[in-house]
Amino acid sequence: METITFLIEHANYWAAVVLLMIGLYILTTRGNLIKKVVGLNIFQSAVFLLYISMGYVDGGSAPIVKEGIEVYSNPLPHVLILTAIVVGVATSSLALALIVRIREAYGTIEEDEIIELDQP
Repeated sequence: METITFLIEHANYWAAVVLLMIGLYILTTRGNLIKKVVGLNIFQSAVFLLYISMGYVDGGSAPIVKEGIEVYSNPLPHVLILTAIVVGVATSSLALALIVRIREAYGTIEEDEIIELDQP
């Protein structure tokens, strides 16, 4: 019974671990460049979930000083994640733009075919 309670109480951490593994699996096993970008985004979302879960304070309030509130949430993880989301969107758009250029140059977005075309 304690094990089930532990698993349920930490479900968000387990979800982050599962998403990390799914993203890492897609990154390492797929040869399609767009699928690699999707795997990278899943991996990145898992990191976001992990950081946001760590920043949660049970019973905490937004960090605005007000009478009657004694427990505040830590705003640093949320601010970091907002910045990371912006960086993630920029990285994904740059990766997709590069994939378009690769497709124009090689006629494919499969990693193996691109390597074969580059062989002398």
